[in-house]
Amino acid sequence: MARLRRIDGKKFLTREECVKDFTLFKLAQGVSERTIKDYEWHLGHFFKEFPEGWGDYTTVKKAVIHYFANGNHLAPATHNMRRKYLKCFFSWMVQEGTLTSNPVDGIRQRREEPRVREIDEIKLKELIAIFDRKTYSGLRDYVLLCLTIDTGIRPKEALALLSEHFNLRGMEVHIPAAIAKTRISRTLPLLPLTVDGIRKLLSVRPESWGNAPLFASSEGKPIDTHAWTLRLRRYGEKLGFKISAYDLRHAFALMFLRNGGHALALQRTLGHTDLTVTKRYVALTQQDLREQHTAASPLNSIVQKQDRMRKLKN
Repeated sequence: MARLRRIDGKKFLTREECVKDFTLFKLAQGVSERTIKDYEWHLGHFFKEFPEGWGDYTTVKKAVIHYFANGNHLAPATHNMRRKYLKCFFSWMVQEGTLTSNPVDGIRQRREEPRVREIDEIKLKELIAIFDRKTYSGLRDYVLLCLTIDTGIRPKEALALLSEHFNLRGMEVHIPAAIAKTRISRTLPLLPLTVDGIRKLLSVRPESWGNAPLFASSEGKPIDTHAWTLRLRRYGEKLGFKISAYDLRHAFALMFLRNGGHALALQRTLGHTDLTVTKRYVALTQQDLREQHTAASPLNSIVQKQDRMRKLKN
């Protein structure tokens, strides 16, 4: 294993030692375990392709350039994700004095098209009606669906919620910083339909489950996003369309704006740290507005009537 000498000359670090120190630093900053795993995966992928990409700045820079050149065929989102994690890692190495400059500098982000999947409102109505609420799993899935469509909560956040995070009398749910993706807490209002569903779900939970997540499995165990998506996929197959857990969050965002919700309110509800991501939804609904304007503008109908009258006179 190639070793990298610190600039101050005090210590030699292996690649594994450096990655370990970096992940400990990110944990100290309060990032989620999921994010730590993402860092480990992307760094592992880079060094697996370029095990020789460890040494002085020139050596690492050469490996980085080849890494992104080899991935030139990748989708912009994938390219940008790789760039994001590597850039953060090497920035930390510069701060630690291990590298003189960041080798990812100069590798530009690629323009991404909005990756938002729409779900027809009729399909959502069919989905809500398909659950067998006489069974625990059917009731749980129904309530989880209602919560997501009502608040736009991230699947991972919803599946980590405990009963104590709900204020049913106040009709709200609190997403604590510990389970929020951005590590920023937020409190979201709930509609009576969602509150009633949560009450019913709480009433059928065995006391032996203790402090298990609200949306636990039939054995009282936590459920992850992948398992929830698989269940949604099965429901979708019965209805003849594809759907994932994150599709519901997208559906909430688009319908929220189309129903008159404000973009800043959507940003806070979704838990976005800035408007960059929220603007993707705004852009799509603005296109809706343009299409509706073209079809329904009074000027358009007036001009058409005038044209018809001219033709009649002629």
